[in-house]
Amino acid sequence: MTTFSAVVTTGIYCRPGCGARPLLTNCRTYELAAAAEADGFRACLRCRPYRLAAPIGAESPELVCRAWQMIIDGVLDEGTEAELAERVGLSARHLRRLFVKYVGASPDQLARSRRAHFARRLLDDTDLTILDVAFASGFGSLRQFNRSMQEVFRNSPSDLRRRRHRADRLVTDGGLALRLPVEPGYDWDAVRGFLAVRAAPGVEAVDGDTYRRTVGVEGAPGVLEIAPGGPGWLLLRAHLPYWEGLIHVVDQAGRLVGADADPSAGVRALVADPVLGPLVKARPGLVVPGAWSPFETGVQAILSRGGRSRETVRGWLAAIVTGLGTPVPGLPDGLTHMFPDAGAVTADALAAIGLPDRDARMITALAAAVAAGHPALRPGTSVTALADMPWADPAQEAGPAQEADPAQEAGPAQEADPARDADPARDADPARDADPAQPEAGPAWTDPDLTWAEVDLRHAVAFRLGAREAFPRADASLGAALADLGIDHQGAPPGEWPWPALAAVHLMVHGDGLR
Repeated sequence: MTTFSAVVTTGIYCRPGCGARPLLTNCRTYELAAAAEADGFRACLRCRPYRLAAPIGAESPELVCRAWQMIIDGVLDEGTEAELAERVGLSARHLRRLFVKYVGASPDQLARSRRAHFARRLLDDTDLTILDVAFASGFGSLRQFNRSMQEVFRNSPSDLRRRRHRADRLVTDGGLALRLPVEPGYDWDAVRGFLAVRAAPGVEAVDGDTYRRTVGVEGAPGVLEIAPGGPGWLLLRAHLPYWEGLIHVVDQAGRLVGADADPSAGVRALVADPVLGPLVKARPGLVVPGAWSPFETGVQAILSRGGRSRETVRGWLAAIVTGLGTPVPGLPDGLTHMFPDAGAVTADALAAIGLPDRDARMITALAAAVAAGHPALRPGTSVTALADMPWADPAQEAGPAQEADPAQEAGPAQEADPARDADPARDADPARDADPAQPEAGPAWTDPDLTWAEVDLRHAVAFRLGAREAFPRADASLGAALADLGIDHQGAPPGEWPWPALAAVHLMVHGDGLR
């Protein structure tokens, strides 16, 4: 994890490797730049520590991590610490005490530092006007922006723009170019390959070393491109209809590629394992990629149940994207649509594209939960937090040892098959059939008799949403890797390894190369 050194005699804090050589007796160490700023230090003008990725510590309590994710999502852009505390079930005083203890700064100080650092990067990297930078960084007014920049950097935005280095400004062929900070040693090739294998047709594409995807900003289409940059950063090019709230789009892009993840603690824990050690040593900079949205990753998880082939999953994804997504013409690399918004997905719409009835019911229930703002469907969730999700299917589904259903493998191109739609397991449930309009809730997730597929659905969603304990055993590539390493698919509980999600992504990348 990156640490920052602050010099008490100068009032300046620096990143590792800065050329300054103060006496060690005059130095203090901080894990986050915001903590140094909370103690009155300002960023060094030479090493510019605001350009570093600064993930929250792995040892921080789950409540602090959850609140931090809400801050990233913009809860404090217009809200208050008291409102944030209420959302996580604490008093404002206790929340502040936890943040100061584990992070070194209050929630308000973290939010201010985060917005100011993003604004400073925009001032360095782009030619956006001062006003555009203020609103793109999440500030509510120019006055608030000027005050925060003065507090954090001891300079006005105009002065900071004039002081930028000549090589700072990024020039690209179209779009707004930004540096996306990553941890030292970050493995973009491995992350890009992971995303390429699981790309949603028409929404995501990988061409060479560049990942592209369509996005929606308040319903208007845009495109993001992520490519290699320099040491410690990726190059993000944003083609968006407007720049207000750009900080949140960039945060989503960072979560998608795991830019804020620090795998070092997990690598140290896994590298000594006789099975995983060689995989981890080969890719020590591999991180767990995130998700652009909970709905998108949930749909993929539902469609991937029951041992379906990747080609079948891609076929159904393509049908959903083209049938329900917003068309975006004129884009390169096969990008054609935005992924459907959860609020626009209905049972009738899914039935119209021929989706199997069971999948349609589950996706409809998921869409309703996302549209209602279910608290478990958020970055940084946990497998346990997904326990009460209403989209668990009660029917007994195929585990890894059961043969795949050929009817389910047919994909969207096959004509409707009455045998496929007449699901004996579903028809045997009189409680559900009594009210066909009501999506089934399924058994409680805490039920010890849960099927393998139901448990893995939780893990598959939680894995892409950042749960460290998630282990998506049903993933085809993970299964191929376990088989290649001689590990029983069902007999390899995630508890065998520390950092199950990091172990899983190394297995999945290994399995991708086998398929």
